[in-house]
Amino acid sequence: MDRASLRNLQDRRLREMVAYVYDNTSFYRRKMYEAGITPADIRGVGDLYKLPFTTKTDLRDNYPFGLCAVPMKRIVRIHGSSGTTGKPTVVIYTKKDLEMWTECLSRAFTSFGADSDDMFQISYGYGLFTGGLGMHYGAENIGASVIPVSSGNTSKQIQLMRDFGTSVLCCTPSYALFQADAIRESGIPREEFNLRLGAFGAEPWTEAMRADLEAKLGIKAYDIYGLSEMSGPGVGYECECQCGTHLNEDHFYPEIVDPKTLEPLPEGKVGELVFTHLTKEGMPLLRYRTKDLTALHYEKCDCGRTFVRMDRILGRSDDMLIIRGVNVFPTQIESVILEFVELEPHYLLTVERINHTDRMSLDVELKPESYSDAINAMVALRRRVSVRLQEILGLSVDVHLVEPRSIERSTGKAKHVIDKRNLK
Repeated sequence: MDRASLRNLQDRRLREMVAYVYDNTSFYRRKMYEAGITPADIRGVGDLYKLPFTTKTDLRDNYPFGLCAVPMKRIVRIHGSSGTTGKPTVVIYTKKDLEMWTECLSRAFTSFGADSDDMFQISYGYGLFTGGLGMHYGAENIGASVIPVSSGNTSKQIQLMRDFGTSVLCCTPSYALFQADAIRESGIPREEFNLRLGAFGAEPWTEAMRADLEAKLGIKAYDIYGLSEMSGPGVGYECECQCGTHLNEDHFYPEIVDPKTLEPLPEGKVGELVFTHLTKEGMPLLRYRTKDLTALHYEKCDCGRTFVRMDRILGRSDDMLIIRGVNVFPTQIESVILEFVELEPHYLLTVERINHTDRMSLDVELKPESYSDAINAMVALRRRVSVRLQEILGLSVDVHLVEPRSIERSTGKAKHVIDKRNLK
């Protein structure tokens, strides 16, 4: 679809959505009343700036079903994500919502080159987390075979991967690296595996990690993007060109705003990603602040798709560390680590405030073949890593080279940062 036709579709769907939430949710009716607007004031996406934002706090304050726009008898699925309050962020779906979500994931998988001949191994968690079941239905919808193995029990994962002939692996990139290490340690020749594609998401990762995954697993690694509040994975996906993540903007309209002023930013500028549902029935959200930091590009992709392309997620505005006035993202640390062939991409960054000064220390694993008792070699490597981090961050980092497999692994989203400062 050309951009003009797509814009007409978005305008129409937005008008319908604003009227829908106004009529069916007291939350948005009140928010729009407080903003002094009515559905008649929204003629298309050019008027989005008039609408109030929605935040995760709004979802928690309306727990569990305060933002539901349909009678509960029409809700066929309930998912949720963990929250700091002890209550999950609830996401609900009608039958039509599940069909839309499935279609978005099928678009993603076909863009990766997957089809009905493939065997998918879904190593995302099943249950309240959207990853497992979302990927599952998307893969089945293109006629592929699905192994619903979920996360954990890595030895069983590897056995099924080899015995069943898994060709597409779906999991977080950090767990894929964990599986790659486990395959190497198992002694099973890589030639006995049929892997060819990887669909990795749920956490930020870098081009260097992509190269590492492709080398270790012998696959083509693709990024898939999503968030539970929109539907789950499949909000966006890479194509064969891998020059950005195409967003399904016929269902999820994206904006980029300044995370501090909340003013819209122009194309190509990095800011906070904001989404508005255009077709969701069960729990539609207007201008939902994702906290993800990225930029958008609207020129047509070489693959032929006209959907907007999103840069890799730099980090989250609420995950960004401010160290002595400098913005630091975990992805910057990871990019440096992956420059060194002696290091594994398993690390833990600890931030502390000592004598009123912020200090960073980094534990990073050595590869087994690089682990040595040669003190001079280890000191030299530690110095090289420290210097490179100083170049990238503009800050000093106390680097510790630790033994292989000494940092705790995760089967889901990896935890890479411990901030011990009391910043309240």
